[in-house]
Amino acid sequence: MSSPDWRGQFAEEARAERPDLALLCLLIGAEAEGAADTSALDAAQIELDRLAGLLPYRPGGPREWAAAVGELLGERCGFHGVPADYQRLDSSLLHAVLRRRRGLPILLSVVWLEVARRAGAPVYGVALPGHFTVGFGEPGDEPLLADPFDGGRVLSTGDASLLVAGATGAPLDPSMLRPASALEIVLRILNNIRAWAAARPEQSAVALWAVELSLLLPSHPARLRYERAQVLVGRGEFVRGAVELEAYAEVLDAVERGAAEQVRGEARAARARLN
Repeated sequence: MSSPDWRGQFAEEARAERPDLALLCLLIGAEAEGAADTSALDAAQIELDRLAGLLPYRPGGPREWAAAVGELLGERCGFHGVPADYQRLDSSLLHAVLRRRRGLPILLSVVWLEVARRAGAPVYGVALPGHFTVGFGEPGDEPLLADPFDGGRVLSTGDASLLVAGATGAPLDPSMLRPASALEIVLRILNNIRAWAAARPEQSAVALWAVELSLLLPSHPARLRYERAQVLVGRGEFVRGAVELEAYAEVLDAVERGAAEQVRGEARAARARLN
């Protein structure tokens, strides 16, 4: 019996009219662990449903929703993060975060979003630079932000400004508070995984599947083709890497001829390493 086509399912869901954030995140985990069946995905969806069922029925406005979700997930269930979580790949995998109740800010935010959404809360992701958070209320209203990494602590404007300043050195801009789409969230998760793998040369297989999933998203940076080529060459797959470099050079031709020629030089160098 063949394993499920996780990448095919990921590509199909990413192109759906309304992509399912939880499913896309769980498919990343299935790809990461080479899952042989859907049991882990099913168990994670059941757990999200179970947690949503523990929330009170329509507790009130955004502040009441934030308090209720924070009390359930942060206090009762113990979902939170610590700096050491940044060193673990499973901190970026939704099914593992649900099991460990620990993870990166963006994955903990996915848990908050999916549990709150299932319970009927007005909730959305807010992709602050360097630190993902959750917004309660209707988009366009004055946002009420919560930080799942800190157990769901409600953030003042000053708190959010400090997070942004700590990450970028720049002030908080209102554009940073807009709702993040499901695909933007998924691409940022994959960016995190690629960065984790890039710092660990022995994890080139992780770097490869993460960049290849990123390329399946309907909208992605063209430079990901170059990144994939570099990973392939680094893994000793010189021909595949050279082909990818040549294809990326064709893209560059229209905008930057000099850079395209440089990439073609890298492709020739990759092919030469076969000798």
